[in-house]
Amino acid sequence: MLMTTLMCGAMSIVMFSVYRSFRREVHGLGHWAAGLLLLVCASLLFGTREVLPPALSMLAANAVLVAGIGLSMLGTEKFYGLAPSRRAYLLILSLAIAGSGWWLLVRPDFSMRVTVFSLLVFLFYARQVQLVWRYGERHFSSFFFGALMLLQAVVVLARGVSALLHGGASVDLTVAGTPAGIYLAVANFMALLLTVGFMTVATRRLQQILERRSTHDPLTQVLNRRGFGDAYAREIDNLRRHRLPLTLLSIDLDYFKLINDRHGHAVGDQVLAHVATVIGGALRESDCVARFGGEEFVVLMPDMPPQNALGVAERIRALLHEPNQAGLPACTVSIGVACQASVMEGLEELLSRADAALYLAKERGRDRIEFDAAAFTVDRTRSAAGIDTVR
Repeated sequence: MLMTTLMCGAMSIVMFSVYRSFRREVHGLGHWAAGLLLLVCASLLFGTREVLPPALSMLAANAVLVAGIGLSMLGTEKFYGLAPSRRAYLLILSLAIAGSGWWLLVRPDFSMRVTVFSLLVFLFYARQVQLVWRYGERHFSSFFFGALMLLQAVVVLARGVSALLHGGASVDLTVAGTPAGIYLAVANFMALLLTVGFMTVATRRLQQILERRSTHDPLTQVLNRRGFGDAYAREIDNLRRHRLPLTLLSIDLDYFKLINDRHGHAVGDQVLAHVATVIGGALRESDCVARFGGEEFVVLMPDMPPQNALGVAERIRALLHEPNQAGLPACTVSIGVACQASVMEGLEELLSRADAALYLAKERGRDRIEFDAAAFTVDRTRSAAGIDTVR
């Protein structure tokens, strides 16, 4: 028990340091750190029975222990993005204190005290099992954490039922015996394992956040160059296998510098985020959009013939002409369209041709769409009708 107390204290420090560094990214760490600290305090209070009145130390230790376990439940709820069940937490804590006090001071009955305590604590663990089952990612980290929490819930419930059916002697930890020894060993071991389990899912969440940071633009939440390069690599593999068309849009805001100069960079950032949202809303789920720095966006559309890409580009251009609810300054875009010429062509060549079409749209008056003529042959009838160049 002493070793478990020391390890819980060390894990509390570790988790608190992680909380200080990633409190905005991973929620619930602070509650778990505080819960571990309360478990340490409960262990110390149990050890004061020789100094303080035994009834007082036991009542205080049980109350602190339940409070610590309950904080882990609140932390798990926050981790999965739910509002902490503070009322339920306070209700269970109050019932545990009242039940322990009643069966300890008013009508001393060890078996009933253990039963009430175990069943109430079981609710905390059962709630966390439910959270992992419903909201946990289908990943080893969630399976590991959920299995540990389920095991702890079963052990606590079994102790409560055993105390109710067979009396307090069967679960008295101060009496040598196989059931009590097993429970004590499991309880001490699980106190550490549950913390490790939560740290496992928290580390998994942090890994996903860091990976997203490395592949996404923090302002617009679309892909950055690295993320776009990864997406292109996947799609070029599909192109080699299935020979499906791969089309790219190069999009640039017109006169964006004037927006920054007139309204400030904060408004300019909001405009960029709005444009990214509009572009994403016009795309299919299989398409991807990236910000290539400044006011330039790139869209990759697999299995999209260039002629069909024209409709997507025109929809983006038209949506930006509509008034926005946020009251942001109006903006227009120029768009260049290019299609993957062959599987041998690289991303830089494709981007270069799309940019060439974009620059042509800029030269011809902006707020328009231009095709890269080298990427494909446009039907002369459609070209004569003006469909290959949209003003």
